[in-house]
Amino acid sequence: MRTEELHYELHEAAIAQQPAEPRDSSRLLVDRGPAAPPEHRFTRDLPDLLSPGDVLVVNDSRVMSARLRLRKATGGQVEVLLLEPGDDGWWSALVRPGRRVQPGAELWFEEQPVLEVGGRIGDDGRRWVKPIGDADALMDRAGEVPLPPYVTEELADVERYQTVYADRPVSAAAPTAGLHFTPTVLDRCRSAGARVCQLELAVGTATFTPVMADDLDDHVMHTETYRIPEATVAACVRAERVVAVGTTVVRALESAAATGSASGSTDLFIKPGHQFAVVDAMLTNFHLPRSSLLALLAAFVGPRWRDLYATALDEGYRFLSLGDAMFCTRNPGQTLRS
Repeated sequence: MRTEELHYELHEAAIAQQPAEPRDSSRLLVDRGPAAPPEHRFTRDLPDLLSPGDVLVVNDSRVMSARLRLRKATGGQVEVLLLEPGDDGWWSALVRPGRRVQPGAELWFEEQPVLEVGGRIGDDGRRWVKPIGDADALMDRAGEVPLPPYVTEELADVERYQTVYADRPVSAAAPTAGLHFTPTVLDRCRSAGARVCQLELAVGTATFTPVMADDLDDHVMHTETYRIPEATVAACVRAERVVAVGTTVVRALESAAATGSASGSTDLFIKPGHQFAVVDAMLTNFHLPRSSLLALLAAFVGPRWRDLYATALDEGYRFLSLGDAMFCTRNPGQTLRS
């Protein structure tokens, strides 16, 4: 598939700069499959779309305070986004401006060095960095929760970029489909007969790196780590329908099915042609053009994604991380489930 087939016109005015208030007042475009027209509802209506036997799976990872605004010893400003811990205290990170920071350089916060910069990781701009001391303490002291670059307004409450069920701080970005939930909505999902289960996928560059290759087959997915509790695996096996809250949940569940392992690292790139082994329905936000997330949606619903996005744009839905959502049903031909 050519990457240009995932292009659509997204105007700046359609990109949400603030989350809906309250969380569950965001709009929800409901897609029941190719034979039915889409419905316009709200995310607070999600319990009405669930049935006994459904398993609703959420990603409970929390966003780290991973953005560090530091300086070189000479005074130049450097921004570091911590991504994922590696070996011996080193982390993968994005460093800007990376070309001006040589390996071995120390970066400072206030009056002391706090980070050593190492070599490059591949050719995608990532670097190895090593906190001088404890990484968690550094993030507590100097870190900020990183917002996507297309969000240009400050949030009045940074907790609005965390889900209400966020647990371990392991992600560099939010699993944004979960931002629409409130405790009341989750309780109503359970009252509708659905079981709510958790997993953890540490959101990193695999999720938000743009697709630059002309052909999707040439795009290299970076790895992200995931952990799926035994109870979640068992619930999905028994489920009448597995409903994933977000593309990160889809990726974790489908990775586990492909590898037979409920934890590990995955570089699975879900694109058109993928046969889904676990997930039947998905709640997801509206994604950037030419992105791996849009490729996953195209794999899930087929070419009707374009009509759904056109409808959403015509009806004034708010796009991307802080925007509205859609509830979509998997294309019947894209499944391995019996």
